[in-house]
Amino acid sequence: MLRAYTAAAVRAAEQPLLDAGHGPELMRRAAHGLALGVRSVLRSRDARVYGSRVVLLVGSGNNGGDALYAGAALAAAGSRTTALLTSDRTHPEALLAFGKAGGRVLRLPIGADGAPEGFLAEVARADVIVDGLLGTGGRGGVRGATADVVAQVCHMLAGGAGAAVVACDLPSGVDATTGEAHGPVLPANLSVTFGALKTGLLAGPGEQHAGTVTLVDIGIGGFLGEPDVLRLEAADLAVLLPRGAAQDHKYTRGVAGVVAGSARYPGAALLAVAAASACGPGMVRYLGPVEVAGIIHGRNPEVVCSQDLPETVQVQAWLAGPGIDGDARQLDRAQQVIASGQPAVVDAGALSLVTPADGPRPHLVITPHAEELQRILARNQHERSRAQIEAQPLAAARLAAQLLGVTVLLKGPTTIVAAPSGTVFTQAEGTPRLATAGSGDTLAGILVSLLAQTAGNPDWPLPEVSEGDRWAAVAAVGASLHGWLAADGPHGPLNAGELAGRIPAVWERLCSQSGPFAADHG
Repeated sequence: MLRAYTAAAVRAAEQPLLDAGHGPELMRRAAHGLALGVRSVLRSRDARVYGSRVVLLVGSGNNGGDALYAGAALAAAGSRTTALLTSDRTHPEALLAFGKAGGRVLRLPIGADGAPEGFLAEVARADVIVDGLLGTGGRGGVRGATADVVAQVCHMLAGGAGAAVVACDLPSGVDATTGEAHGPVLPANLSVTFGALKTGLLAGPGEQHAGTVTLVDIGIGGFLGEPDVLRLEAADLAVLLPRGAAQDHKYTRGVAGVVAGSARYPGAALLAVAAASACGPGMVRYLGPVEVAGIIHGRNPEVVCSQDLPETVQVQAWLAGPGIDGDARQLDRAQQVIASGQPAVVDAGALSLVTPADGPRPHLVITPHAEELQRILARNQHERSRAQIEAQPLAAARLAAQLLGVTVLLKGPTTIVAAPSGTVFTQAEGTPRLATAGSGDTLAGILVSLLAQTAGNPDWPLPEVSEGDRWAAVAAVGASLHGWLAADGPHGPLNAGELAGRIPAVWERLCSQSGPFAADHG
């Protein structure tokens, strides 16, 4: 499991070592790790350090110092290194080391020493660009002449310039604590972060600018407190995905109840039921219109269908909402599900039925996308535009979880799962191939099946989270599994109808930790 921390937590963990006079050693370790990161990028591009071209964007303070010390190591190994200094507060010892190693220095403001024209000419020929402008302590984005240079470099890369970008600690302009991105941001191929993962590297939109993230141990691990966010890796899913036992029967394996679909939207029910059944619960019960039940039986004859009310049916977990819009009986069933006190996934047409209650209800997992969350917050006197939610999804999900007292799974490029206690998981296994109609119905079906199979298991193996947070952990497992469905097999176009059929093979490969899953998260 990955653990990420706020900027304040990382600075607090560094302070005892700084107070003990170990600052230079921390910088040496960070710079060494950054130089190794640049070397790895060069190797991936079939280039050697000797004879390569590396350009550095250097800010003030320690982040710029890390970049300069790394540049000095690369220059000493035969790389042509050019640094653009954007501040008159450059780390003096690092700058001296860079110059002694043969590094070339250009300076802002524009017009001095040929910058930025000379620097941009180097960018056009570079193999790697090192972004050392703003680090963990940076607030907001780059400004003024520096912002102009970054924007020009972004334009050059978008236009086909061949350099890879390595971020020092995190891409400049990405908030280490929130993940918010203050443009212009130079998107990284690799982010080499120091001491601990930062929350902003595991939350959107910062994660989408970070590329691959490598953590360099600089010795502060023993001073870190509780993580700010958690992330399950493929190896965690190998343990957490439910497995049957010899004594199981269909009722002990978990019964998933589904209230979905309508005469107008039957497909939502089909997709949700198919996904729930594919995840291997003991039984799936469907409650809904006769005509929809008939279609489900044609595709999934194992599903038990009826027109009963939820209060008369025994299940371990419920799903309510996909495709029920405009169907009064389905809306009534959804209301019963929410009031039942049982674990439940609430999606789509049932989201408007979830209102604040007297106490926390972490067993209710709501699954909005940004536009749906906008409406939820507005109903609770917190106006946010969709753009604001997409710019700060972590904050928005946490706010909704606090307001409603439920677990919030906010769908997006990075999926945020926020429990009312404050515990947060983020998952980002998905690809744009999942941005298709019906994908959310499949996710909802996966979630209800996992909730049903784990609801009666007090020993479900995730000791790091409290009993109240187990629902968020299960939701994170479901979000991760859903994302892996698009990673499996051919990478051509994908429609939601194909997803349920992929679940058994992906599940098996995750549990065995073989094939691309083990390699991708190794």
